[in-house]
Amino acid sequence: MTTVIRRALAPLHQPRTYTRWAYLILGGAAFVPYLMATLVILFLLIYQGGPIGPTAPATEPTTTDTIGLTASLLTALTLIAATALVPGTRAFVAHTTATLLGGPLQDHPPSSEGGRARTAGWLVVHLTLGFTVCLLTMVTLSEAALLILAPLTGWGAADPDRQGLIAPLMTDEAIPRWGPLVGTAETLTLLYLVAGLGAALARLAPRLLGPSPAERLAAAQARADSLAERNRLARELHDSIGHALSVVALQAGAAERVIDADPAFARTALAAIADTARTATAELDHVLGLLREDRAPAAPPRTLADLDALVDATRAAGARVDARLTGDPARVPGVVSRETYRVCQEALTNALRHAHGAPVTLTVRVDTEHLSVHAANPLPAAPRRRTRGGRGLAGMGERVHLLGGTLDAGPHDGHWRLAAHITWKGHRACPQSPSSTTRP
Repeated sequence: MTTVIRRALAPLHQPRTYTRWAYLILGGAAFVPYLMATLVILFLLIYQGGPIGPTAPATEPTTTDTIGLTASLLTALTLIAATALVPGTRAFVAHTTATLLGGPLQDHPPSSEGGRARTAGWLVVHLTLGFTVCLLTMVTLSEAALLILAPLTGWGAADPDRQGLIAPLMTDEAIPRWGPLVGTAETLTLLYLVAGLGAALARLAPRLLGPSPAERLAAAQARADSLAERNRLARELHDSIGHALSVVALQAGAAERVIDADPAFARTALAAIADTARTATAELDHVLGLLREDRAPAAPPRTLADLDALVDATRAAGARVDARLTGDPARVPGVVSRETYRVCQEALTNALRHAHGAPVTLTVRVDTEHLSVHAANPLPAAPRRRTRGGRGLAGMGERVHLLGGTLDAGPHDGHWRLAAHITWKGHRACPQSPSSTTRP
């Protein structure tokens, strides 16, 4: 019983009841300029400059008056709905509603035809309901105050023309006796009515001011695309920076060993370290710019057209690379070309890291709608201890599988072999710089 009473009295002491009441009154106040403007214009047109207002003779309402008032209301509602076309209206209304009305309002989507139509519907509902609540508030609170004070003021006694909602229904004797009770009940009824209307608006707001199901689906897809792009960028960092660090480590070790015996080779190795570091820094800036959602650097991502430079850098790190590229890489779609370059980069990085000094063969064959990548190097005599968990092979597999291709990698006949096959249809080839066949 206590719980029931507490729930019944909750609207009377909850702050949101009064903030929603204020929201409805603001809607009623906003309704007045629309109504007054249309009333003045239409009545001037109907009466054609005749006497209206306080100086007009008092007459009974005519059909013309009724038509004029109805036309004014309809015109006012049309103008209210047209307000949704004003830029920024949806954002302002959504922010105000979320602040005063409450409810699970999500971020409002960009304006669209459907969004503007729903905003127009909300404005009509809010302002019309708010105007009604304004009238009820003025009449009800005024009458309730007079009824509550009736035993002290004698209001309503012997007054057959008294105005209000309840007082005209009461007898002269009942007003002083029951006026305070009736006035209190009238005030409580208004409060519960406002609480109910506010709750109804709070439930309606997400449908009219929030995103539609299609917009929510598009937002979810955008979030999924963003996560997928960040995962792709993580693979980019792993492949490009991992390759660069492997080259730098190997070059630094070689320079340290021969710095006294072969200074010229040491200088060449140090120059290769500097060049590799600059390249890695540029790629890191590119990826970080994308993660910050800033404008990405102008440098384009590397493709098969850059395979020669990749092979030269790997050879400079001390690897013996026999690389061949057959076919025209310009016919390869841009996304396939980029991902294939990363597969080649990861294959050469693994050879440097796990079989340094061993000969490496890399063959890339481009056909009309298919390409293949084959890489092989002898397995080291003694397996090297893994110093960290790698994502290189898994990253290569993800790249190839996302393009609908296949990847096989593993030991075979004393060699580590990698074979990737990618077939494309419907992809648009992106222009690439001219590329020559990479020679051993």
